[in-house]
Amino acid sequence: MGWVFILLASMFEMIGVVGLKLSSRQKSMKNSVLYLGGFCTSVAMLYQAFAYLPVSVAYAVWVGIGTAGAVIVNMIFFGESRSLSRVVSLSAIIVGVIGLRAIS
Repeated sequence: MGWVFILLASMFEMIGVVGLKLSSRQKSMKNSVLYLGGFCTSVAMLYQAFAYLPVSVAYAVWVGIGTAGAVIVNMIFFGESRSLSRVVSLSAIIVGVIGLRAIS
């Protein structure tokens, strides 16, 4: 169950990132709700995961998935650079998260 909470927390973090990006472009209630709601719900889901997983593992995986997800979302929807160095760095994050999951 802890891993479900981590995945939900990561998804809501990506929603928060989209809201943050949109809010930085245009202030609106919708963008603010995406931004604040996404990040607040993300932290609430992470907190729930702590009941099932060690804090160090849950937090590291949440940060890794959230970071990788934010980069991917920004590459796809907001036209950020897709350079080889970014893709390699992103791959390193993903391998690290998979490694933590495998040993937990």
